[in-house]
Amino acid sequence: MLRSLYVKDFAIVGEADIALQPGLSVVTGETGAGKSLLVDALLLLSGGRSDAGVIRSGCERAELTAEFDLSDSPAARDWLAAEELDDEGACRLRRVIRTEGSSRAWINGRPVTLSQLSALTGHLIEIHGQHEHQALLDRTHQLQLLDAFGGHADALAAVRQPARRWRELGQRMASLGNAGDSGEDLARLERQLEDLDRHALTEAQLAELNDLHRRLANAGQLVNGSASVAELIDGDSEFAVRRSLARARQELARLAELDPSLAVTVELVESIEIQLGEAGDALSRYQDGLELDPERLLETENQLSKLHELARRHRLPMDELKARAEELRLEVDELRNAGSLRQDLERERGAAAADYRKAAAQLSASRAAAAQRLAAEVSALMGELGMSDGRFEIALEPAAKDDPDALGAERCEFLVSANPGQPARALRKVASGGELSRISLAIEVAALGLDDVGTMVFDEVDSGIGGAVAEVVGQKLRRLGGSRQALCVTHLAQVAAQGHQHFRVSKQTADGQTFTRIEALDEKSRRDEIARMLGGIEITKETLAHARQMLERARTR
Repeated sequence: MLRSLYVKDFAIVGEADIALQPGLSVVTGETGAGKSLLVDALLLLSGGRSDAGVIRSGCERAELTAEFDLSDSPAARDWLAAEELDDEGACRLRRVIRTEGSSRAWINGRPVTLSQLSALTGHLIEIHGQHEHQALLDRTHQLQLLDAFGGHADALAAVRQPARRWRELGQRMASLGNAGDSGEDLARLERQLEDLDRHALTEAQLAELNDLHRRLANAGQLVNGSASVAELIDGDSEFAVRRSLARARQELARLAELDPSLAVTVELVESIEIQLGEAGDALSRYQDGLELDPERLLETENQLSKLHELARRHRLPMDELKARAEELRLEVDELRNAGSLRQDLERERGAAAADYRKAAAQLSASRAAAAQRLAAEVSALMGELGMSDGRFEIALEPAAKDDPDALGAERCEFLVSANPGQPARALRKVASGGELSRISLAIEVAALGLDDVGTMVFDEVDSGIGGAVAEVVGQKLRRLGGSRQALCVTHLAQVAAQGHQHFRVSKQTADGQTFTRIEALDEKSRRDEIARMLGGIEITKETLAHARQMLERARTR
């Protein structure tokens, strides 16, 4: 549900902050006051194209912000989570358009592309009007709506599972390659595997080889360096560490006889002397193990060179070559058994196709029945909405390919004939915007509550109608607002009286500047606005009484 809409320096709107409520909200105002600006703002927040012409004259940018309540929109919550744009249930959309024609968009304060904005708002809002009909014109959405109307969730799942299995099995068969090429592929992979099995090392083995190479490559330096350290620790020089430490211990022991508190220090020095002796012994053993071995050094260098070559060939780090060998082993086993495996896959794929055909046939039959019911309900509603000779049909056509398809074996197209004697044409090709708006309304009412889009916006759905038909339109919109939020821009009092919330748009001039004011009306202001819509410039007592009666009648229905 749309909770608030904020616009600043947009067209002739200086600044407006609108709080919306559940139910039907109506927007009225004089012609040219800018009633449809709210719809235009929502279109831009839905990822629509923009230009500098939407910016208020004399300003550098236009700013649009909308906040939605996602409590009844699990699809939107899932989308935000998948895109890592969720923020503890919040949903704030923002778009800024600059004079140079550029624009930026944010979701929950994070920059996004217009396609992301459009994808999210597809779960939140649908706009129906003279030129903008969005999802209802999309054939994929039409099929989804028909399936929702028919309650086909289980039937679709039964079709989707074997279709997916059929596709996955086809991909596995393709990975086996052609029968004529499998022998060459097998020989090539076996050579690669043999090479890797001979040379590839585990991570621990590779670390050990690198350590060995480093030790052999630096053997001369290690021999000389360790000998120098051994001489410093326990050499023949009177300045060798052990000799110096022994003299220090002897002197401390003499002093400790004079002051017993030095006994602890004597023990520490003795401990150091022991550890230094152990270090010297360890260094001697290390020296005994060192040797200059050019042949072994050459061997390790050749082994490392081969590993580098294999890493370049397979485009992998050296420590991943062992894992690559296991992957190749699986591929080799698969190719060695390609013939029997292909037969098994073909058999499984045939079974999946049979399961698909059975499930798809059941879904097709259910869709045909649902299409007749939905067409009859929408046609009846079209008659109530002033299109008494209108006819709504749903054409089911075979999918472009006979292959198992997760959407089923057919696609649908919504068809409409607005006048008697005329053939039904695709809804997306209907020329009259007013007719298309009312047809969209009829479809939405017939399929009430079957999708999870929480906000419906209708722009001038009452174009070209009046009287009793206009009141029916208003009643249908109010009924729609009973299950979800609806926002309707209207010029008819009969429609405006049905609203749960009423906004008035007016155009004013101050200091040579024209600006639009948008205000929420209280009960008295609503009566006055509906009276204006009924009576024009001169508002009489009778007109006010009629407006009051219309409001009371709408509340009691």
